[in-house]
Amino acid sequence: MHILCADLGFCGCIKHERPMHVDLLIPPEGPVTADQFVEWAFLADDMNPNSEAERWQPHKAAIRTAFVECMGADTVDASRLRWSRERQEQSGGG
Repeated sequence: MHILCADLGFCGCIKHERPMHVDLLIPPEGPVTADQFVEWAFLADDMNPNSEAERWQPHKAAIRTAFVECMGADTVDASRLRWSRERQEQSGGG
């Protein structure tokens, strides 16, 4: 999540006066692919992941690469994408 926001700039947005972040789009369990995560990162930033394909392809590739490198696979269980309370506090999050 740190790479997604701090390095790649996909930090979410405010939509309809409510914060939106990729965390909110991840299901509680089940398989999540790198490509799904990429799509959710765009949606959380209130962007259509299918618009301007050429423009956004390098960004999609960077998010996908970071996912695979960090998670060690291109498909993981959704539970692995959840921040534990302890990890949030260590990283300075709420």
